[in-house]
Amino acid sequence: MLRSGGAQKAAQHAPRRARAPTPAPAPRSAAPDVSPAPARLGLACFLLLLLLTLPARVDSSWWYIGALGARVICDNIPGLVSRQRQLCQRYPDIMRSVGEGAREWIRECQHQFRHHRWNCTTLDRDHTVFGRVMLRSSREAAFVYAISSAGVVHAITRACSQGELSVCSCDPYTRGRHHDQRGDFDWGGCSDNIHYGVRFAKAFVDAKEKRLKDARALMNLHNNRCGRTAVRRFLKLECKCHGVSGSCTLRTCWRALSDFRRTGDYLRRRYDGAVQVTATQDGANFTAARQGYRRATRTDLVYFDNSPDYCVLDKAAGSLGTAGRVCSKTSKGTDGCEIMCCGRGYDTTRVTRVTQCECKFHWCCAVRCKECRNIVDIHTCKAPKKAEWLDQT
Repeated sequence: MLRSGGAQKAAQHAPRRARAPTPAPAPRSAAPDVSPAPARLGLACFLLLLLLTLPARVDSSWWYIGALGARVICDNIPGLVSRQRQLCQRYPDIMRSVGEGAREWIRECQHQFRHHRWNCTTLDRDHTVFGRVMLRSSREAAFVYAISSAGVVHAITRACSQGELSVCSCDPYTRGRHHDQRGDFDWGGCSDNIHYGVRFAKAFVDAKEKRLKDARALMNLHNNRCGRTAVRRFLKLECKCHGVSGSCTLRTCWRALSDFRRTGDYLRRRYDGAVQVTATQDGANFTAARQGYRRATRTDLVYFDNSPDYCVLDKAAGSLGTAGRVCSKTSKGTDGCEIMCCGRGYDTTRVTRVTQCECKFHWCCAVRCKECRNIVDIHTCKAPKKAEWLDQT
């Protein structure tokens, strides 16, 4: 009733409104073609061009846990997917080990590339840790994913054996008798629990890539696995002898982690021999990037894109350039001024270094040294001559 009454009242007032004269319609034959298809096509092209010109978004990463130290609060860690956040909330003590592992593998990455144009530099207060350089599916990205996965395995395995975690301890599978080239031995002591370290690292580190399921995720998963197997590769057998006067008639042995440097050295060699690949059409595997290239194995690092030269500052590529980097005047390697400075030349600064020397032990119990002063030359790479190179975007 209310609706119909309102309609009647509106109809009574309608004739009182002034109407503008209506122009005569144009003949139908002269009407232009106003089909919506060309307009939609133009809009689609504009949106595609806009997407291509916008800078790619750099996602936050669990790597940032290393910057938090002991202040690991799961809800405040940017970049975690739901599965990673669940594991973080359920195992807060393991997250502290993950943070220690992150700091360790970043130090190792910087050690391995200390003499290269790209030197694994991290960005302060940046949730992505490395910035835009990880957007490219390059050799460097392959190495970072591999060593980050290895760092988590190494840190958790070590924490288990040292009794720092309530959910794991020594390896429960190393029991009974076994033998090697030297003969039989008994498993004993506390073997490092590599099984738990690998299992948790796989669940936590791979969670984001398993959710994305694209070609880059496939590359990351492969390199993550290479990192985990690298730690297992360098497990060593340590033994204690039993017998008269240390005759070693009986041995008790256990498995122990090697120093993380061995894993870093190995992955660095894998980086040098990394295989360029493309994803297959079904997105489930890799094939050689070019005809004649060898196929990647399970132990090879893989990458899609060629690396930039990292010579100059390039914000779009994430390159910091080599201007100001210290180089060696005499070296012919990657740390030499010719390669490090990309042919731009170098500046030389003469400085005085004070070191301790002629140290002597005095009874008891002090070591006393003299101060020696040495004058040394420090060579640093020149900046590019063209100013616009310094602000590429």
